[in-house]
Amino acid sequence: MTYRMAKVIVDVPSRETDRPFDYLIPESMASWLEIGSRVAVPFGRRTIQGFVISLHEQPEMDAARMKPIQEMLDLLPPLPQDLVELASWMSRKYACSMIATLQAMIPTALKGKTERYISVADNDELPQDEEGMSVLPILTDEEKQIVAYVRASGHVLMDHLSARFPAYPGILKGLLRRGTLTESQVIKDKVRKKTIKSVSVAVQGDEAEAALSSFTAQAKRQKEVLEFLLEVGIPISLQEVLSTLGVTAGTVKKLAEKGFAVIEDVEVFRDPYQGRHFKGSTPLERTPEQENVYRRLIAALDAHRHEVFLLHGVTGSGKTEVYLQTIERCISLGRQAIVLVPEISLTPQMVERFKGRFGGKVAVMHSRLSTGERYDEWRKIREGRVEVAIGARSAVFAPFQNLGLIVMDEEHETSYKQEETPKYHARDVAVRRARQHGAAVILGSATPSLESYHAARSGGGDRHEEFAPVLLEMKQRPSGSQLPAVQIVDMREELKEGNRSMFSRALHQGIAARLERGEQTVLFLNRRGYSTFVMCRTCGYVAGCPECDISLTYHQKSNNLRCHYCGYAEPAPSVCPECGSEHIRYFGTGTQRVEGELAKLFPGIRVIRMDVDTTSEKGSHEKLLQAFRDKKGDVLLGTQMVAKGLDFPDVTLVGVIAADTALNFPDFRAAEKTFQLLTQVAGRAGRHQLPGEVFIQTYMPEHYSIVHASGHDYTSFVREELKHRRALYYPPYSRLILVTLSHEKLPLLLRMAENFAGDLRAKAQRLGWFGSLDRLTPSALDILGPVASPIPRIKNRYRFQCMVKYRGDLDAVSLVRETAATTLDQLKDGDFQISIDVDPQMLM
Repeated sequence: MTYRMAKVIVDVPSRETDRPFDYLIPESMASWLEIGSRVAVPFGRRTIQGFVISLHEQPEMDAARMKPIQEMLDLLPPLPQDLVELASWMSRKYACSMIATLQAMIPTALKGKTERYISVADNDELPQDEEGMSVLPILTDEEKQIVAYVRASGHVLMDHLSARFPAYPGILKGLLRRGTLTESQVIKDKVRKKTIKSVSVAVQGDEAEAALSSFTAQAKRQKEVLEFLLEVGIPISLQEVLSTLGVTAGTVKKLAEKGFAVIEDVEVFRDPYQGRHFKGSTPLERTPEQENVYRRLIAALDAHRHEVFLLHGVTGSGKTEVYLQTIERCISLGRQAIVLVPEISLTPQMVERFKGRFGGKVAVMHSRLSTGERYDEWRKIREGRVEVAIGARSAVFAPFQNLGLIVMDEEHETSYKQEETPKYHARDVAVRRARQHGAAVILGSATPSLESYHAARSGGGDRHEEFAPVLLEMKQRPSGSQLPAVQIVDMREELKEGNRSMFSRALHQGIAARLERGEQTVLFLNRRGYSTFVMCRTCGYVAGCPECDISLTYHQKSNNLRCHYCGYAEPAPSVCPECGSEHIRYFGTGTQRVEGELAKLFPGIRVIRMDVDTTSEKGSHEKLLQAFRDKKGDVLLGTQMVAKGLDFPDVTLVGVIAADTALNFPDFRAAEKTFQLLTQVAGRAGRHQLPGEVFIQTYMPEHYSIVHASGHDYTSFVREELKHRRALYYPPYSRLILVTLSHEKLPLLLRMAENFAGDLRAKAQRLGWFGSLDRLTPSALDILGPVASPIPRIKNRYRFQCMVKYRGDLDAVSLVRETAATTLDQLKDGDFQISIDVDPQMLM
């Protein structure tokens, strides 16, 4: 005899449980259970959520020893089989648990929580004597109170019971231990499907005529409702009936009691764009450049061929129109498409373009939607109601069954890399997922990441996976407009000539000219807040976070100092806390300060500020951008969210307040990020008929990233930057793994960091891998550190890091993961943590 079994990954995030467990499949589930199903299973004394990752039959087993699955939590498995396979690959690639990758793929609404219910035991559940008779317990007065309350309720949530009898926790535990009360556990989703009351007519023809003639004068309102329902002819929401006729719910209920109408709960989808009108659009005529790119893309689609394309198009070259027309071809072939945008600031304008072209075929997935809205958008995809999903990086997991295309706009953006576990990069996941489906991938950018560009130029670079995109280029703007003229302003010279303002004279004059002509300006500053730090000029005290080794940022509106890492805040001091001096000053420039300075220099100027502080509320991005589009603002001032993807016809001036901010970061990508930001923000100017102008203010005018950005010269920048990368064997000439170790006790942390690095070097040497990357060998691995992290303490935890550099076909991730597990076993201290970041984008 054989038994059907399921291998289940349980929702317990620990190394000991990071493996599948076998469960018996009950007969009632045998025909329904699939790979990807979400189930409730017994695990120890608890009932927890799990995911089925495989099904098998096992002969001659002792079924009595195997625990059965308790419940299927969804009729339709939330994860198609391809996503389960993708989760397994991600777990290996990014050195994280399988449950972490599976949880990343489902909406928050399905991350179920276990609820404990208490009920009074049946007689056959009570302890029995030697003759098999149930033994009724002798209860104290306090115990009788609890049992009576539970019996009257039928079953009670444990949390409610504890709150009802807060003085009796020991008594409650005793009743459970002796079996007088029993506990059951149920997994509940965080959000349920939304339903509304719907009313429909239950009589037709002669029956309807008879019903109408049966009403007395006192039932006049019921008759009106029935006449209305007969006229409408289809189910209608109860709320609409009440508001249209001005009747009460009781009137409709009485009609239903007579059998003339039916009231029932009907499921509805929460639509974040309900009532919003999107202006329809039709495909634009393609330019010769767009035509060449389009034909190359649809050749792969038509052939059902997996291929990766790197679309390098200058800002305003019409990449989005190419995306739209390629997706249209994809849909015509009966397949689906995913569109990834780097962050929420790009979503409103992109949504408008895609909804305008494809209407209700589009689902939108991003963090600013409510949990219920995200859940319903996800369900539209899972149930095959839409053909296109657009969203931030997690949209790469949209559960389409027949994926034909993945578009990744602004592919260079670091926000495509998740900084929490699982620390995946959406680009690599997109390529892997497309390969599963035989789908095409478009990586689009005006400033592609060096890794992608080098891989396209060299046929794969030094990447462990096969990743060799085909390079497609678009160098012209379809409108015929020229790229804006860019002027570098040396702020050192401004100081010499007595200008201590944050605005150079040229930028000041440029803003004034735009105000006079009724044109618009975008000002970019890569800092929020009012000042970057607060210092006492008398004793040198700098206000710092008590839990992180970093200075606090001053926010003028709330008049407080805030840590942008842990959220700590305190009131701004009027005198120095150290020496009592009144010479406390605010240094550096934030967006709030720039806004105040603009108001002083240009009275009446209308500034729309976009940063994390002004865009925290739902829909705030869209409202601010719409206000600017409607010319309710003269200046759009912001951080990175104004630097890319925005298209406004009246923007003719872009000013970069402090171009060299990012150049001082301890990051080998600092020059690349600076070049990308400057090129992207410069591309906001002169995108239509009016010519554009850009001023880049800097104290480092000779730096090559700023010089090449001013000339829109990506190729020259790449050539120079690759020289620096090659000299130090940084990506794309190697791959990196960042290992961060943390603990509250510094001496213990230092010892464990040294142990980890020593063990890792020893293992690498035994395998013959260890050595400097400048050796003339195809494979090599080097280990740097341990050293204190650039921010050595966050949330009262000290941090040390090791950097693993390697090239060639080495399984360095497994080596690091095994060594980390060994190091954790040495200490067995829950406060000691090791974080592994494969292909890191942030080194802080």
